[in-house]
Amino acid sequence: MYTNIVCAIDGSELSTKALQHALTLAKTFGSKLSVLTVTDPSVIIAPGAEIMMVDTASILADLDKAKEESAKGILADAGKLAQEAGVSINPVYLPGHPAAEGIVSTAKNSNANLIVMGSHGRRGLGRLLLGSQAAEVLAHSPVPVLIVK
Repeated sequence: MYTNIVCAIDGSELSTKALQHALTLAKTFGSKLSVLTVTDPSVIIAPGAEIMMVDTASILADLDKAKEESAKGILADAGKLAQEAGVSINPVYLPGHPAAEGIVSTAKNSNANLIVMGSHGRRGLGRLLLGSQAAEVLAHSPVPVLIVK
């Protein structure tokens, strides 16, 4: 049924639950499984910056490096869970994209026929039903989306 699955993770507890579901589906159906983590573009907003001299390039480079290291750790942890489950994964890190946009574009580019993700993760507080990223993916995905909560 599902031959090519994309599972979006961010290191949160809910994304780990989503990964567990994706691993079970992949094992059950013999599916290809891409495990994706996306990091937002780094932006610095400093009111009054027009009168200060700040080397933002090095600050942004440090932020991007920290995000990349975190993403590598998240994907390494996913790899360990996949190995324990006896499932091979394709780890994917997509830097510099809004999460929902990155998830949908990865699913399209890889010809996925299912997206698996948590209902909310590390992005913001106070969402009532679904996190904003999950809602965005649901609104724009051309394939079914399994939301794990």
